[in-house]
Amino acid sequence: MKSLFSLLILLHCFFYSNGQSETRIKAIDSITQNVLKSNIKDSLTIANANFTIGEHYRYSYLADSSYYYYHKAEKYYEKLGEKLQLARTLYGIAVIQKNEKDLTGSELTSIRAIALLETLVETNEVRKYKSFIFNNLGLVLDQLGQQEESIEYYKKSLKLKRNLKGNNANTIDNSVNNLALSYKNAGNYNLSIKTYQELLANENLKNVRPDFYALVLNNYAHTLYLSEQHEELPELYFEALKITDSVNPNGYNSIIINQHLAEYFFNSGNKDSAKYYAYRAKEISEEYHNDDLLKSLFLLSTIEEGEESAKHLKAYIKLNDSLQKSERAIRNKFARIRFETNQIEQENIKITKERFWLFIISVIVILSSFLLYLVITQRIKNKELQFIQKQQETNEEIYNLMLSQNESIEEARTMEKKRISEELHDGVLGRLFGTRLSLDSLNMSNSDEAIKTRSQYIDKLKTIEDDIRKVSHELNTDFVSGSGFIDIIKTLIETQAIAYQLDFKLEHNDDINWDSVSNKKKIHIYRIIQETLHNIYKHAQASQVKISFQLKNNVICLMIEDDGSGFDVNKAKSGIGLKNMNSRIKEINGSLQITSQIEVGTTVSIEVPIP
Repeated sequence: MKSLFSLLILLHCFFYSNGQSETRIKAIDSITQNVLKSNIKDSLTIANANFTIGEHYRYSYLADSSYYYYHKAEKYYEKLGEKLQLARTLYGIAVIQKNEKDLTGSELTSIRAIALLETLVETNEVRKYKSFIFNNLGLVLDQLGQQEESIEYYKKSLKLKRNLKGNNANTIDNSVNNLALSYKNAGNYNLSIKTYQELLANENLKNVRPDFYALVLNNYAHTLYLSEQHEELPELYFEALKITDSVNPNGYNSIIINQHLAEYFFNSGNKDSAKYYAYRAKEISEEYHNDDLLKSLFLLSTIEEGEESAKHLKAYIKLNDSLQKSERAIRNKFARIRFETNQIEQENIKITKERFWLFIISVIVILSSFLLYLVITQRIKNKELQFIQKQQETNEEIYNLMLSQNESIEEARTMEKKRISEELHDGVLGRLFGTRLSLDSLNMSNSDEAIKTRSQYIDKLKTIEDDIRKVSHELNTDFVSGSGFIDIIKTLIETQAIAYQLDFKLEHNDDINWDSVSNKKKIHIYRIIQETLHNIYKHAQASQVKISFQLKNNVICLMIEDDGSGFDVNKAKSGIGLKNMNSRIKEINGSLQITSQIEVGTTVSIEVPIP
């Protein structure tokens, strides 16, 4: 069995060292199938054979075949409990997934491999594969746009690689280049330039690994370009391209350098050179992965104009991968958390519990706050209702006091009129009557002239007597019923007019029986007139105001007119005074209408039904 396995490995090495034509690959595959179909009972040998074939196909960029054999090896190693070999296999799968742009799968597979290696004793081999897997995670996360995490994984990889046994200069240089690339992608150009300069300072690098040296030089030049340090450009690009073409004409690295040259010349205003290098990058990239061709097409759509630009843009859209990096990053974030150390898992459980209790407490606090808000709101409403009720009671008391005061005044007037009437009747009339009798007694003189004179005086005294009796009678007559409320209104208007320096005119008739109007309505009418006069003084700048009362169809019609500045009724804000007026009108089932004209005046019309 061992001889067959060794023969298989030797055949693979022979064919791969002499090229990878389609015929040779088919021959290898045929030999591989025959070996694996042979009666080999050693599962570990079969697993190793599948792993080795998967490795060779991976280095040949035959992703489907490589994944197939890696997958078979994975199943064997998992059953056998070969953790180190399983981790190596998973690393290979992760690299394939990364190359095929399955970044989510590559990340998950890499973390699974790291989890396996964490359970093993840390030998040099374990540290080596850890460093490889960390480096792969750095590449994946960099493509996902998560540069900070990518940099951390590169640093972990370098730390392990620098402590490995043997000569690891090449793999260390690879990780350093990747680290500098992440710095560049993160926008940390100074640190990226410094890292590239450390690599380029190695004088043997150009001779020992010229293709890698050209790659580093191109990355360094592009970082200088992004940081707007163009002194050494485009010479560094040309040097990198020259070295790359000398090692591998039209190789993979040439694509990136040509793209960078096209970008540089386009932004420098040299469109001809930009087109030349952009088309060259496109031609070379057509033989490689679609991602590089995608970049070339997008670059050409930017450089070209008109129909040519549209053609390249359509090709770019057709080729564009539907998966977005941001979506992958979201899906992968939790996958990384699940495969972290047990300590992080415990912390996550603790955080979940804390969040759960925080949620419960938050719900309780919110419900309590809501209930407290309801209680406070209800109390405020109750206080408002109590205040309104007390205000109404106070208004009633004020009005009753005003009525009482007015009744006292009217009673005093009546008494005074009665006293004057009695004085006129009992005093003046008595004396006049006595005088008339005296004069009448003088009528005994028979002289014509005396008779005529006395008669004239007697007639005049009769006239005076009639006039005094008439005045006495009028003074003793009761005032018109219901005139008390109008007197209150007149007193209010007179007082306000004097205070506000207004000329007023009050018009009313006796059709309104104020005694049949409720006190509540009279109080609200009184307050509305008071508030309207205050608004006229405050806003209208009027000099005259007219207040009139009329009764129409058993409805009291009150109109208050001023000659003030007026306002736009549609644009005016509703202040607390107007709100109070509307509230009062609503309580007595009345209606309120305000009309106004600029520089003409304002009219407030109020209608209140008597019933």
